Amino acid sequence: MAVEEGHRRRDLALVSGVVGLVVALLVAWLLLRDDEAPEPPAAVPTPVAMPTPTPAPAPTPTDPCARQALSGFAPTSITVPGVAKGARVLALPRDAAGVPGVPPVSDKLSFAWDRGGVEPGSAQGHVLLNTHTWPDGSAMGNRLLAGLAVGGRIVLATGKGAERQVACYTVTERSEVLARDGFPGWDAVDGPAEVVIVVCSGQRRGPGDWTHRTLWFAGRSGAAT
Repeated sequence: MAVEEGHRRRDLALVSGVVGLVVALLVAWLLLRDDEAPEPPAAVPTPVAMPTPTPAPAPTPTDPCARQALSGFAPTSITVPGVAKGARVLALPRDAAGVPGVPPVSDKLSFAWDRGGVEPGSAQGHVLLNTHTWPDGSAMGNRLLAGLAVGGRIVLATGKGAERQVACYTVTERSEVLARDGFPGWDAVDGPAEVVIVVCSGQRRGPGDWTHRTLWFAGRSGAAT
């Protein structure tokens, strides 16, 4: 009987040990599962749509040629970009020989317009202008010779505010001729509407005596309104 009792105790101990080992392994496996479980993904913030900045509109300069005169007018100022801005225009009569008047000798920056001739804004004919060239290079004629080429703009105007009238022209031809030869047709009163500017050029032989004349021919540009 003692022997059987010992066997039963040994069997119980063995079973208890096996059960304990199984329980230990199960706990270890569960702990291992918890250790190896991936971390939940971090919350991604919802992107907030930012308004796209709207650039301020670029200022649009007022084009003086956007609204032009429908008929002729006597000019009082002239603008040639890069050469002259609002230079004075004098309305001068022709001399006894029929030659268009010129500005006073001391007035080196003004233009003379052929008063009584074709007016800026007219539908046809040549608007005649001239200005001085000085030997020291400081007069308006010198500026034109240095800075006015084919494609340049000429803006003739008069008045202010609601009374302002404007006529615009674009240079299509620049020619230099001998003073003694002249330029046939430069003073036409019919045909295409153009501005013709004449200045002395070439060599100065004495007061008011130059070997050449330079002429710019400019046709109407922009739409009259």
